Amino acid sequence: MARFAQIKSLDTFDFAAQPSLNKALVLELARCEWIEKRHNCIALGPSGTGKTHAALALGLAACQKGYSVAFTTAAALVHELMEARDERRLRALQKHLNVVKLLIVDELGYVPFTAVGSELLFEVFSQRYERGATLVTSNLPFDEWTSVFGSERLTGALLDRLTHHVHILEMNGESFRLATSKKAQRRSGQSQNANAKSPDEGGAETES
Repeated sequence: MARFAQIKSLDTFDFAAQPSLNKALVLELARCEWIEKRHNCIALGPSGTGKTHAALALGLAACQKGYSVAFTTAAALVHELMEARDERRLRALQKHLNVVKLLIVDELGYVPFTAVGSELLFEVFSQRYERGATLVTSNLPFDEWTSVFGSERLTGALLDRLTHHVHILEMNGESFRLATSKKAQRRSGQSQNANAKSPDEGGAETES
């Protein structure tokens, strides 16, 4: 029911690769007391630093403790809200988003919204304020969120609600995907060098 993009747990999260991340806080959040208190969590950092993995893992922990969870990207949620508005079923969708114990909104900041989209997303966050826990991941620092919502007034009001009772996860290390790619390239290069230097049965060098 959570509609996770994939299943991730904290057991497979590489904390050593993200020294800026407060591991103790992440493990505390996995106990889910913040969800019971209807607090929020915001994970900030560049692309590829594990924000989605952490969000999915905390969502899985919440499911395992019996909390209802909904996972979506910011762009998909805005699209769904606008579609529901056009089809006159917006209130039903808003009601569903209001009652879920943990709403996870991933990738806020990658796609700017129209004025209508920004207002609809703001309404979701506003209605959940102190009524349900919300987890947001973003590649942008707070002072750049205006570029997504297009309005300083609306962005300020949104941040005022999201950051009132909030746990912030800062993830400023190197991209996991970039680091993995670099390691693969190094291994490939070492393998090619080893093959080029290894003698064949006749004692001559093999061609690389």
